Amino acid sequence: MALLHQFMHQFILFFLLLTFSSISYADLVKPALIEINVNKQGHVAIEIRASIEALLTGINGRYKNTKDAPNAAEYDHLRQMSSEQLLPEFEKFKVNFLNKIYLEDNQQHKIPLSLSKVEIPERGYTKVPRISVISVQGQVDLSTQSVRWYYPLSFGDYAVRLRQVDLEKQKFHWSEWQWVRSDEPSDLMSITEIVARKPLINTIGNYIELGYKHILPKGTDHILFIFGLFLFSSAFRPLLWQITMFTIAHTITLGLAMNGVFDLPERIVQPLIALSIVYVGVENVFNNGLQKSRLALVFGFGLLHGLGFASMLADFGMPEGAFVTALISFNIGVELGQLSILFGAFLLIGLWFGQRAWYKTLVINPASIMIALIAFYWFIDRLALFT
Repeated sequence: MALLHQFMHQFILFFLLLTFSSISYADLVKPALIEINVNKQGHVAIEIRASIEALLTGINGRYKNTKDAPNAAEYDHLRQMSSEQLLPEFEKFKVNFLNKIYLEDNQQHKIPLSLSKVEIPERGYTKVPRISVISVQGQVDLSTQSVRWYYPLSFGDYAVRLRQVDLEKQKFHWSEWQWVRSDEPSDLMSITEIVARKPLINTIGNYIELGYKHILPKGTDHILFIFGLFLFSSAFRPLLWQITMFTIAHTITLGLAMNGVFDLPERIVQPLIALSIVYVGVENVFNNGLQKSRLALVFGFGLLHGLGFASMLADFGMPEGAFVTALISFNIGVELGQLSILFGAFLLIGLWFGQRAWYKTLVINPASIMIALIAFYWFIDRLALFT
């Protein structure tokens, strides 16, 4: 029996090291957001919101963690630059940039584009990607009925929408976002007629997918937090209580933040999220039963994590006329991601070892300590005291 215990102890440690040793908090390259404006005179103005640092280093969405990229050091160096220092670096790249993107009309004629302006914000909080705005312009023939946009996959995934602008009547209309995750141009977007909105089921599907992917595989901190809750108790009832409190809380702050009612800077939110994971790991070791104070704390942590969700969702906005549907769908996606983590943890660990007498000593304690140590490293890193 002692030999079995020793074997299990080594196995669990090896599993945890294998699972979490590669997890270090870093940027996730966000899809570029591209807005195309076409006015009645055929003038085209395009705003591209993207990370110039990622463009210059070729780090795109294929990297779950920017530190996995071969030129991660160059990426981090660029992020430390001021806006005045980074602009000349982009100047060297702009010809290549303009050669790879294009806008074409419904006759497949390329529309000449030129760079009109580049806005690079100051460095700010370096633990969150700096999003710059690259503006390009062109002119379409007045007979053009629709256009399509191309942004190479080497630059990353992107979402694009078009706004028809009538300056005389001061009216405009946004098309719905198109999400492009392959090396292909967007669908044609009409500039002469208002296109009917897509069925509501499309919005539901898009935002469920967005919520799920924010947890798996991209949400390393949320994965660790949920796994920490699982370790506290693999029994259904205590786990259900904790997940319920967490879900209610992050739904509240996500809704408030998306309505502009409440918000906190990333510089505050991100370190506190890491600290919440530290607390969960430590309490797993020293607490043997579910207390009301634990539920209150999990609720509070859910409020923080909801603000973390909002910072990502705010980049893409919410569809007009379907705010509640999109919000609920996003949360469903988040919950499906969380349930996937719990189900996976149960199949790998809880099902086989959860009722063993040595489960806390050989599984919960070492795993929780490792979670706390990883999260504490994130906490120090997110404080950005040395950058």
